[in-house]
Amino acid sequence: MYEIIVVGGGHAGCEAALASARKGHKTLLITGNINNIADMPCNPSIGGSAKGIVVREIDALGGEMGRNADKSLLQIKMLNSAKGPAVQALRAQADKITYPKNMFKTLRNTKNLEIREALVEDLIIDDRTVHGVILEDGEQITSSIVILTTGTYLKADILVGDTRTRQGPHGEKPSNHLSDKLGEYGFNIIRLKTGTPQRIDKSSIDYTKTKEEKGDNHYWTFSFDNEIHYKIEDQISCHLIYTQPETHKIIRENLNKSSMYGGLDDIKGVGPRYCPSIEDKVVRFADKEKHQLFLEPESLYYDDIYIQGFSTSMPRDIQEKMVHSLPGLENAKILKYAYAIEYDAIDCRQLKQSLETKVIKNLYTAGQINGTSGYEEAACQGLMAGINASLSLEGKDPLILKRNEAYIGVLIDDLVTKGVIDPYRLLTSRAEYRLLLRHDNADIRLRDYGYEIGLVSQERYDKFLLKKEQINHLFEYLKSNKLTPTSEVQEYLKTIPTTELKDGISLYDFLKRPEIKFKHIEHFYPILESDEVKDTVEIYIKYEGYIAKALKEAEKMIDLDNKKIPKDINYDKIHNLASEAKQKLKMIQPTSIGQALRISGVNPADISLIMVYLKKEYHYES
Repeated sequence: MYEIIVVGGGHAGCEAALASARKGHKTLLITGNINNIADMPCNPSIGGSAKGIVVREIDALGGEMGRNADKSLLQIKMLNSAKGPAVQALRAQADKITYPKNMFKTLRNTKNLEIREALVEDLIIDDRTVHGVILEDGEQITSSIVILTTGTYLKADILVGDTRTRQGPHGEKPSNHLSDKLGEYGFNIIRLKTGTPQRIDKSSIDYTKTKEEKGDNHYWTFSFDNEIHYKIEDQISCHLIYTQPETHKIIRENLNKSSMYGGLDDIKGVGPRYCPSIEDKVVRFADKEKHQLFLEPESLYYDDIYIQGFSTSMPRDIQEKMVHSLPGLENAKILKYAYAIEYDAIDCRQLKQSLETKVIKNLYTAGQINGTSGYEEAACQGLMAGINASLSLEGKDPLILKRNEAYIGVLIDDLVTKGVIDPYRLLTSRAEYRLLLRHDNADIRLRDYGYEIGLVSQERYDKFLLKKEQINHLFEYLKSNKLTPTSEVQEYLKTIPTTELKDGISLYDFLKRPEIKFKHIEHFYPILESDEVKDTVEIYIKYEGYIAKALKEAEKMIDLDNKKIPKDINYDKIHNLASEAKQKLKMIQPTSIGQALRISGVNPADISLIMVYLKKEYHYES
């Protein structure tokens, strides 16, 4: 018997299994194909807008994705570096061979963790509680908790033109019965869709017609351990091209041949709104003359080039014409054709904020089965499911991250409170307090949690405490030292340029000037702290007023989230409550007034009625 069984070896499954095993619980990871553990069936990139911050949050909590990505880099850059810190995030091109190889090595060398290749087709259920899994051959394996991280493999169909093939992303056998069983147990099953573009032979591309996109001339890491595994000069370039009028013409003339636009008439899956196929782009943005595409390397071990932004479900002969209409790809050799994939998922509103299901006790779900898209969204859910499953075994309360604490908190709260109609993708715009949820401060926000739950070692935690000490010291140093309007100072200020001084000014206040950087202060005063420490301090000082305002707003939300709703509340007894609100409240079962207010269809008037009812029946203070 195992304590925890994790079903699925993708990014969610890897984080869930590692978290569980590292916390000392006997864990079994079951995957359909061991060779596909931590696989990247789509773009081999890690991070991106908001997503890069999630990877830092995973690392702060003691997860593995950031550390593994740092070991597998082909290229890395900071996105939106010319904009404010609230939208800056790392994005790396990872090696499609090295990343899963390193992750598999980590899994294999982790105590308390076993890996088995098999297909799970049912669960052992008794009294609405899970007690293990049933394999395809009928074998039963028992456990106290099961975590489902099945990705896109539930009744997976590959869609190309007018063909539908029941298989996984690499032609594997999918899980054909598990989602039906989940439906029988009371889960609402939904159908979703995603896709991937062609892979091109590098030697067949004319790069003279493309624009080179290099990695940053600065060392970056996702992990706060800051181990550098690459050389700046060895980064592999990506290349930028644009679709052409001929590309759009080919797509429009053959739209009815696309699986999504007439090639197949039985498609139920809804595609990702924020990562649309090229057909969707041409149809939805008909006024745009061109769309940007990136030619991105997949690995140092082979020459496949990924056309980022060109996913499609067109027939192969049309794909040939589409690809050859692109600049530099006139003679391109397609090594792998694009396809769409349709799969089953569950209604994520049937989850608790711990990611335990409301339908079956001790059953957790994470990743694309919950309606998300992306490796990072999957990995953070897997980590939280592994953490909370372990805490449940230990008789402890779950770790629920608030919306002002982490993008992970935003993601999970969005899923369980609002649900999805298309694959969910994290965006900075989804966070109300994104200035608080920055790249630089993920460890300050979350490392204490990682240490308390046992996933961050004492050595790593001591390093973090030293960083906090250095930050506080630098704040005090800047406040206690000043610049005075000497002739030397005034002459230097002209060269920056910035306004000359009338009186003495503290270094703290001087740094508030938009044009002033630490390098200007260091002209007069030595700063010994690391760039990492200086970045955090500078951001806080320059955005101090905005951060204070965001914290004040967050306190209001926290106050509402602290107003708990009793589990035994009967919404039918609340007079004049809108029928839609009543229906949504019964289904989602919010745990607090704050969560109830975020439910679509529940308005402030409904919340007022609930508050009056709670005050009357449960003696709550308003």
